[in-house]
Amino acid sequence: MKTPLNKKSTTSDIEKRFNNDVERFSNIDTGQVTTIDASLSMELITEAAISTTPVILKVLDIGCGAGNNTIKLLRTYGTGFDCDLIDLSMPMLERAKERVSQETHGEINTFHGDFRTADLTDESYDVIIAAAVLHHLREYQDWKEVFRKIFRLLKPGGSFWVTDLVSHEDVSIQKLMWNRYGNYLKSKGGDDYMEKVFDYIDQEDSPRSVTFQLDLMRESGFESVDVLHKNSCFSAFGGIKGK
Repeated sequence: MKTPLNKKSTTSDIEKRFNNDVERFSNIDTGQVTTIDASLSMELITEAAISTTPVILKVLDIGCGAGNNTIKLLRTYGTGFDCDLIDLSMPMLERAKERVSQETHGEINTFHGDFRTADLTDESYDVIIAAAVLHHLREYQDWKEVFRKIFRLLKPGGSFWVTDLVSHEDVSIQKLMWNRYGNYLKSKGGDDYMEKVFDYIDQEDSPRSVTFQLDLMRESGFESVDVLHKNSCFSAFGGIKGK
């Protein structure tokens, strides 16, 4: 990552890019081409949420995009539940609500804007999902406050699940995993595609390591944390709030 944190894309910049990318994020079968093992990670956090939180009445999807992760959870769970959807992009939110409403008779609420400032009720969610969104957080205080807020929002016994781009603590390991990711991107679209993806990641994203995030979960109060999957620079993991 060459671009310093204070020069990264603003939330407004990110919103504009995703406003123009609704169709790409509306396919639950293929997932995101730029993400290694996207479909597998979605499946794993879905199964983990159901396994650890057997009674799901209300779900929060942070950075919901076009709603793929909530739809996957609804279809696998087999019974409808209430959904709160948050995204910076209004076109994404509109598509998510349209698609999710076809999967549940539960109440669907949308929140247009930044999760950090969204007015949400503590201890109101059984499951919280954050897929490909936390890597937009910047400074340590940002991460700390977001994880604490997520913990507060969960009901006792609720669970929080993440799939995301991640970094690594050791410089050599970071280089190794980044090279592996580069080879994956080349296999999908050649050198130009790899450079395009790397350029917007450098400008827009500021991922942290899985170890950093698991430690932060524990510090925030989560009773247990687990890694479900990791491949190169992508991981699926989560935490459970004690009863």
